[in-house]
Amino acid sequence: MNDGLKYGLFLAAGIALGAIGVVCASRGKLDLRPAAADLLSRGMDVKDAIMGKVEALKEDMEDMAAAAKQKSDKRKASQMADENA
Repeated sequence: MNDGLKYGLFLAAGIALGAIGVVCASRGKLDLRPAAADLLSRGMDVKDAIMGKVEALKEDMEDMAAAAKQKSDKRKASQMADENA
């Protein structure tokens, strides 16, 4: 089967499925609203979970930066004391 025929069949199948979907939706047999609402609510749950992890990571990075600054300041103070002695 050549590529042109294969892609033509895929196009025809897509058009047929789209037409069937439109007919079902117009007759009221296909209600996507609850499924879409469920999908969006799960997406929001995932977003909230990811944002919680990001906030925890941000706090950890801030703590490490503060500890590194303290060590740096302590090291600088000890070097200054050694130079003055």
